[in-house]
Amino acid sequence: MDYQSLAKKILAGVGGKDNISHFVHCATRLRFKLKQPELADTKALKQLPEVIAVVNSGGQFQVVIGNQVNEVWEAIKALSGEGTNSPNTASETETQSREKTTLLARLIDIVSGIFTPFIGVMAASGIMKGLLALAIACGWLTDKSGTYQIWYAASDALFFFFPLFIGYTAGQKFGGSPFITMVIGGALTHPLMIQAFEASQSASGVKEYFLGIPIIFINYSSSVIPIILSSWVSCEIEKRVKLRLPLAVRSFLTPVVCLAVVVPLTFLGIGPLATWLSQLLAEGYELIYRFAPWLAGAALGAVWQICVIFGLHWGLVPLIFNNLAVLGQDSMLPMILPAVMGQVGAVLGIFLYSKDPQQKALAGSSFSAGIFGITEPAIYGLTLPLRRPFIIGCVAGSVGGAIVGFAGSHSYSFGMANIFTLIQIIPSTGIDSTVWGAFIGNALAIMIGCVGTYCWGRSVGTSLPTTIAETSPPEATVSDEPSSSIILTPLVGQIVQVEEIPDPTFSGGLLGKGIGILPSKGEVRAPFSGTVESLFLTKHALGLRSDQGVELLIHVGIDTVKLAGAPFTAHVQEGDRIHPGDLLLTFDCQAIIDAGLSLVTPILITNSDDFGEVDCLASGEVTEQQPLLLIKA
Repeated sequence: MDYQSLAKKILAGVGGKDNISHFVHCATRLRFKLKQPELADTKALKQLPEVIAVVNSGGQFQVVIGNQVNEVWEAIKALSGEGTNSPNTASETETQSREKTTLLARLIDIVSGIFTPFIGVMAASGIMKGLLALAIACGWLTDKSGTYQIWYAASDALFFFFPLFIGYTAGQKFGGSPFITMVIGGALTHPLMIQAFEASQSASGVKEYFLGIPIIFINYSSSVIPIILSSWVSCEIEKRVKLRLPLAVRSFLTPVVCLAVVVPLTFLGIGPLATWLSQLLAEGYELIYRFAPWLAGAALGAVWQICVIFGLHWGLVPLIFNNLAVLGQDSMLPMILPAVMGQVGAVLGIFLYSKDPQQKALAGSSFSAGIFGITEPAIYGLTLPLRRPFIIGCVAGSVGGAIVGFAGSHSYSFGMANIFTLIQIIPSTGIDSTVWGAFIGNALAIMIGCVGTYCWGRSVGTSLPTTIAETSPPEATVSDEPSSSIILTPLVGQIVQVEEIPDPTFSGGLLGKGIGILPSKGEVRAPFSGTVESLFLTKHALGLRSDQGVELLIHVGIDTVKLAGAPFTAHVQEGDRIHPGDLLLTFDCQAIIDAGLSLVTPILITNSDDFGEVDCLASGEVTEQQPLLLIKA
């Protein structure tokens, strides 16, 4: 993927760098705050092959990229300049736009802006905590061992010093100096303050005062709301103080005023008030959860992915943090996991029934990404466009969530909802019924999603409407019954056995039986009479269907999708009728080699399960249009 080229196209699509107030990224999305959202060209962005989807929701213009979002973000940041991430220089147009934004949209924008910069390390810390809990439960480690203590410090450091990290990102989000708000977070977790808290909780109950005002000491480690409110106050004071101080002393007197005012104000008022609010939220959530845990799980499992589509899930994330900080555990994250697994099951069902090579490949990659909590490729690329699989996935998530809620499963650390969440729900007492309930609920979510999609998810459509031809030409006479046929060589070159293809997706037979060819000539010609079923947007691969019902994938090179179509020229279109020897594609062999990519071209029968055997008829060097594969009925 050419990140610089893509970054330029995205910048143009969002209305140029001057239209960006600020932007961040999460696991798969670029999240823009635009000064004038109407200037964005959503249609043009959606047509980019590297863009999975475009969503305008929650006050954010979101461009879904996938796993390479960080590289794209870095490229955009380099092109747009440092000022893009500084929302404290809002224009009049932006201010008017902000006034029109709903309160919920502003809240979601604030929360996502604060937490997304370190969402990856939060997930990693949670996974490490889960693995340590598993090690303790299995007797591999003890909590007194040096190994455990070092790894626990690594996994707990982020959460213990949460106010520092949130202080930095909150300062950025609210348009102030992130280092001032970070210092405020440091004051909340300073050892002197923790010692004062412990002393206030002792039998003697030591009282301390600030200028005669009694101080309520609270342990702010792992807290969320106090530092967010304090950061907002600090940034508002900073903006006003800057306007009144001479330029010569502004750089050091502004922090002095902010720290001297906000830190005492936090310990005297903001902190206790925010802590009371945190406890109120946690107790309110627990009251609702205890009323009907299974109903809460069913509701979360059903609607979570819908919230993800519109970016509304960030409105629930603070509740998870708050539950962990106040209660030491959270029931929401385990009930969300079945919603993820329901979509994972749905794409597995699509993978099993699909005969379209592009759709099958996308389903395979979406399944593996979904297992690790990245569901955007599955949702935007497959289940949502096909509609019924998405609904089945939500139903599966609801059933699984109800079981998890009924089992009373809790998470003891934060993380993205993925397969590792199952180890984050192990309590300190070891594996119990709450853990087994979570396993059963998520296993059922995958099974229901998979079986339901396989059996009932096909009637709405089984191909991607944006890339696969929906009609067949009238002259094509495709047989519904498979029969024996011969596939001719589509390329000139050297035979490569399928198990030697340098890509596990192809060599492992996931997409079907076949062979590989290392081409010596940059031409792909038709190996039989039939039709062009699909042509990839980047023209590096195409799907063909013979008159005998054989479905063939020709994928020129390995990972050549990264070249964005540059070395390829298509001589056919989707739906075209083809005959043996017709020129289908031409490509520049040297350009692919210079890009550091393999030229080995998989030639696979994607519906090989419909046939008895697939035998290779050639070896060594092959020329044009000689017998290559024998397909037996």
